Amino acid sequence: MGSLLSSRSFTLCVLLVLMFAQKSTTRKVVTKDNQQALANTDGHSSSSHMMNNHMDPSEQIFFTISDLKIGKSLPIYFSYKDPSTSPHLLPRDEANSIPFSSSELPYLLEFFSFSKDSHQAEAMKYTLTQCELQPLKGETKFCATSLESMLDFTRGVFGLETNFKILTTNFITNPLIGNPLQNYTILKLPEEIYAPKMVACHSMPYPYAVFYCHYQESENKLFQVSLTGENGVRVEAAAVCHMDTSQWNRDHASFRVLKIEPGTSPVCHFLPVDNLVWVPDQLPA
Repeated sequence: MGSLLSSRSFTLCVLLVLMFAQKSTTRKVVTKDNQQALANTDGHSSSSHMMNNHMDPSEQIFFTISDLKIGKSLPIYFSYKDPSTSPHLLPRDEANSIPFSSSELPYLLEFFSFSKDSHQAEAMKYTLTQCELQPLKGETKFCATSLESMLDFTRGVFGLETNFKILTTNFITNPLIGNPLQNYTILKLPEEIYAPKMVACHSMPYPYAVFYCHYQESENKLFQVSLTGENGVRVEAAAVCHMDTSQWNRDHASFRVLKIEPGTSPVCHFLPVDNLVWVPDQLPA
């Protein structure tokens, strides 16, 4: 429980820093580092491994619930992103002043000074398209462009009177050594976190911070997993297991990685370090 509260405090601090770090105009949010980050995504964000149709290293986050045991070794992709060079969350009024629609993409590319043929343009188009897709059956989704809108969506799922907290994936030791994709071993029995409901928020490639947040009515399980990599790096990882995948697209990356069919087995995945899971701050009755 202590590590969960620590994770919550750390993440809230990061969110607040990201939100208020920049006092300049929106146009200046696109710093040189942010432009490079967008260029490097080429449309493949930390959440896009769940939606793309080809295999890449970042898809190595999936596993089965039977893998959650001490000593189990799994190939996992954990990339590190420096929060100081990541796109910043905007205050709600500033975010609301900028169109967020694929129909406005030409205007947005001009606004942020990106060429229509650039990697940044491709990444922005990808994010806008994903945010505009219809939700799956039993899914409620929302793309948050500000901390306030993310909290509003979460309150809408949990209820106005419910307190909630955050679970994230965190590097315990220096994350800058070694390959992002390596074999990790589970050090101790994974801890299941009480989560009758959960809201997962995945970071998306965009000039400022955008999170694809969604809640699924089907059964899900949330775990905190202690891992060590081949090179000694330690990770406290958040992992979600989706118990019913019968409504998922058969082209979902998890089915390729795990070599299973929709609805035949629960699908679990580790959360990248820049993703969040919100859960009610309460214990089972």
